[in-house]
Amino acid sequence: MLKTNLKYISIILLLIIFFSCAKRGSITGGLKDTIAPVLKMSIPKNFNTNFKDNVIKLVFDENIKLKNLNKQLVISPPMKHEPLITPQTASKFLNIKIIDTLQPNTTYSFNFGQSIEDNNEGNPYNQFKYVFSTGDYIDSLTIGGRLKDALDIEVEPFVSVMLYDVNDTFNDSIPFKELPRYITNTLDSLKTFSLENLKAGKYLLVALKDRNNNNKFNPKEEKIGFLKHYITVPNDTVFELELFQEKMPFKSLKPSQASENRLVMGYEGDMSFANSRPEITVKNNDEIIPTLITQLPKKDSLQIWYKPVKTDSLAVSVTKDKYMANYSVKIRKQKKDTLNFNPINSGALNFRDQFAIESSIPLVHLDQSKITLIAKDSASVDFTTEYDSFNQKLLFDFKKAPAEKYTFTLLPGALTDFYENTNDTLMYRMETKDYENYGNLKVKLENVKRYPVIVQLTDAKGIVIASEYTESSPETAFNLLNPAVYNLRIIYDDNKNKAYDPGNYLEKRYAEEVVYYSKELDIRANWDVNEAFDVSLPYTPTPKPKPKKEAQNKKIRY
Repeated sequence: MLKTNLKYISIILLLIIFFSCAKRGSITGGLKDTIAPVLKMSIPKNFNTNFKDNVIKLVFDENIKLKNLNKQLVISPPMKHEPLITPQTASKFLNIKIIDTLQPNTTYSFNFGQSIEDNNEGNPYNQFKYVFSTGDYIDSLTIGGRLKDALDIEVEPFVSVMLYDVNDTFNDSIPFKELPRYITNTLDSLKTFSLENLKAGKYLLVALKDRNNNNKFNPKEEKIGFLKHYITVPNDTVFELELFQEKMPFKSLKPSQASENRLVMGYEGDMSFANSRPEITVKNNDEIIPTLITQLPKKDSLQIWYKPVKTDSLAVSVTKDKYMANYSVKIRKQKKDTLNFNPINSGALNFRDQFAIESSIPLVHLDQSKITLIAKDSASVDFTTEYDSFNQKLLFDFKKAPAEKYTFTLLPGALTDFYENTNDTLMYRMETKDYENYGNLKVKLENVKRYPVIVQLTDAKGIVIASEYTESSPETAFNLLNPAVYNLRIIYDDNKNKAYDPGNYLEKRYAEEVVYYSKELDIRANWDVNEAFDVSLPYTPTPKPKPKKEAQNKKIRY
């Protein structure tokens, strides 16, 4: 009996052991790794002096990988030939092979930013720097400051800040042609900068949004900021640099034929004002051909419309101020342009907008007797017209009523284009909303330093939604605004041309001063908002504004 019991007990124990071993379960690891890699050793050692090697080896405590090295790595002073950094795969070490010839008695720094990460979790070795000197000591002076955009509310990321030696070979064009003596970069998050390991001396301080990463200023594509006066190091001043995009002087590109009677000519420069546009003459041999010049939509190009002519080539001359260019354009048989029309804002029509029609070919004649504007009760509505010939837009202005429907009808022959084509019957319908769908904003400026000023509302992308110009009054109103979140700013219009003007590096001219209101404005439907804008206070980014208290706002009254 005892043997039998022992037999059963043994079998039960074996079954328990078997099922315990066979039971499935999930493997659990330790805590998530949040520790950045650590540099264990460098050959030669970090902060080495009298450096004469051309290979540097960095050894880490774990496998690391490189991320966005071409954006994150900043070498100061810059090297004409980038060093070779290997391996690009996961490894516990990095080799830096220096290809360039190093300058004597110079401190070099390799700031890796956040490009070195551990291979498993991507924890960055933040702002790791390897520093060495080809002389007897490490230069240790530092300057710092902050960046802002002269016009936009935020500074772009990855802005380079540079110092140029002011010595016997220095000239003002150096940012266009030469590499800086020292350089740093804001990388992708900072709006402040610090230039370290500097030698005492006299310098030009420049900030550059270096889009092609060549450490040289390309005014056609890049923003620049600078100080008019030279600085000396050491210096404990907190410097501020404003970046702006220069206006390019006018320059034409060779025209090309786009259709049967139209050329397209690219250009550089600003075409915002009529006096900024060039004079263009088209000739067939010695005969001047009648032309019209318009803007190609959304392109830095002009359209040259010319009357039909039988020829193999046309001569095009372009003049503006002291600029002159002459071109010969071969003419081939091509498809003719056809006349058609596109309403800019049909459907819902805001009170602040004008109804407009864009024509595919420039218009030369308008017969207003063939155009009618009818309200929903069939009542005729008076209107006026204005033709923007440069942009090929016909604008209609009329007194809009709330919650009203309108119909524009253009009978055949109402519009005649440059080639004497006329329109077929055109009909456009639009409607307005009630006043209660809009909000109103009143702004009272305080501590304005000088007039005139331009007061502007912009959206989150910086696009101007509404603008007012004032030569003396501190009060401005923006009525019937679409509900949205806006930014408010003023521009000190020092040259009184009613537009913002950027600076110019070679002329040592800063951009016109722009001041932003310290918070976003939440304009809601059926509300009046009153804001006091103290322009003496600097803009500081703030969290989204809290909802307005009812006591501070009131319903719109008409």
